[in-house]
Amino acid sequence: MQQILSLSDQLAPLLQAARKAAGLSQTELARRLDLSQSRMSAMELDPASIRLDQLLSICATLQLELVVQTKVSPESKQLGPTGQEW
Repeated sequence: MQQILSLSDQLAPLLQAARKAAGLSQTELARRLDLSQSRMSAMELDPASIRLDQLLSICATLQLELVVQTKVSPESKQLGPTGQEW
C-alpha cells in the first residue's frame, strides 16, 4: 500500500485500515504500544492529536514506514531526467 497524505484527516482511515489488515483490534494495538484503548480510539478519530513518536511507533507495529519526499509539481512530471521536456 502506498498513500500520499496532505492533511492529517487523511491519516485516520489509513491507520484504521492498516490496523484491521493486521488483524488487530484497537485494544490489542494499544496494548502493544503501551497506550489505553481510549487513547488509541482518540488517535484514530483525531489523527492531528498523534505525536510524531507515537506515529512512528504505530507505523513500526503495523509494518508501515513513513517516507518524506519533495512534493512533485505537475510541471515537473513532464520533464525528463535532465530537466528537459520529453
